[in-house]
Amino acid sequence: MNKSVDIQDLGLKDYKETWDYQERLFKEIIDIKIRNRREELSLKTPNYFLFVEHPHVYTLGKSGDFDNLLIDENKLAEIDATFYKINRGGDITYHGPGQIVGYPILDLENFFTDIHKYLRFLEEMVILTLAEYGLKAERSKGETGVWLDVGTPFARKICAMGVRASRWVTMHGFALNVNANLGYFDHMIPCGIKGKAVTSLNVELGKTEVSMEEVKEKLLKHFSALFEAKVKRETLAKS
Repeated sequence: MNKSVDIQDLGLKDYKETWDYQERLFKEIIDIKIRNRREELSLKTPNYFLFVEHPHVYTLGKSGDFDNLLIDENKLAEIDATFYKINRGGDITYHGPGQIVGYPILDLENFFTDIHKYLRFLEEMVILTLAEYGLKAERSKGETGVWLDVGTPFARKICAMGVRASRWVTMHGFALNVNANLGYFDHMIPCGIKGKAVTSLNVELGKTEVSMEEVKEKLLKHFSALFEAKVKRETLAKS
């Protein structure tokens, strides 16, 4: 098993370009696995973890409801946002500047073969990171992602999640609001869940801005511990 994970920080990058890049890495791993099976080889499969910020974009998962996007094409253009229907699970979500988006592209056979455990570990990574900022984040029963004040009238989501997996290889991932412009969430029903608010780390801390790099390092620390991964931090540089 190869527990080494190549960390790449893509900086601010177009959603479609990043999606295409994910697909290339995803296919690379799948192709190695197919070759291993067909030719009875034991070639190691690589693992990747991409960090990225996207320009304003709304994405809809394969089981999502288009009606959860509350604006039309004209309004999208007006607010300088794009829209894509994509192949992950989950409903609608928003990505934009000030949000840390993470795309782990892992061969889970290098770690464990359990998608439920994989999602719970991603959530736990975020929960532990937020705890370092004094926030009690938690899961909300029946709803993916990470929330604050669950079970109260003030419940609010701080991190969305949606993944795809095939042959135990993952793609897509999580979006953690750090310094996000929350006004963009008003144009949709977040993850298709009505009546739930959305928040950002800087808002919760009462700060104008929180260091994105600091949050990334904390996320990686907890990711490494949970997955028992060997993180190759030397590639943590914008490309």
